[in-house]
Amino acid sequence: MIRVVAFDLMDTVVRDPYRDALRAATGLSLDELFARRPPHVYPALERDELAEDDYWAAFADHGIDVDPDAFHRARLAGTSWLDGMAELLDGLAGVVVRATASNYPRWVDELARTLLAGRFDRVIASCHLGARKPDARFYRALLDELACAPHEVLFVDDREENVTGARELGIAGHRFRDAAGVRAFLAEHGVSVRDSGRGAKG
Repeated sequence: MIRVVAFDLMDTVVRDPYRDALRAATGLSLDELFARRPPHVYPALERDELAEDDYWAAFADHGIDVDPDAFHRARLAGTSWLDGMAELLDGLAGVVVRATASNYPRWVDELARTLLAGRFDRVIASCHLGARKPDARFYRALLDELACAPHEVLFVDDREENVTGARELGIAGHRFRDAAGVRAFLAEHGVSVRDSGRGAKG
């Protein structure tokens, strides 16, 4: 019996505003920014191995001026529900535990209190688990947090390598393309989405 449906967040449930927010905060193109930014710092931030102040300091160390306030304004303004996903989550209320399973920094805690409130029963991310997808440690820690066996969890993510990582641990996975595909995947595994009648802004 399926007890939990675990969703990646960015570009699976909500639009990922990260790149737009970086452009707003630095004034640089993504090509220039990613060529100059040290590649290890964001994964470290997502694993909660690096404080946010140290994250921005790493940019400064490479000659990149960042306005963190501008970054967070753009990030919050750009985080919005993908078509049909808010309604799908509403329809799963009381049917299964709705959990996140995201690579994301501590910023997810703010989203848990705001945009995601009432639509997720558990908000879990790499910053809480100390590991990132598709590392097997992420999925093992997720199962421990959920107190579930692999066969009791369904997993949805927009990245194939993350879906593959889940499947390798016995978790049934689906690569996200749209809400209709998620509904079909859930139905295949005996999970019915109720008609909640609640819109994305509800």
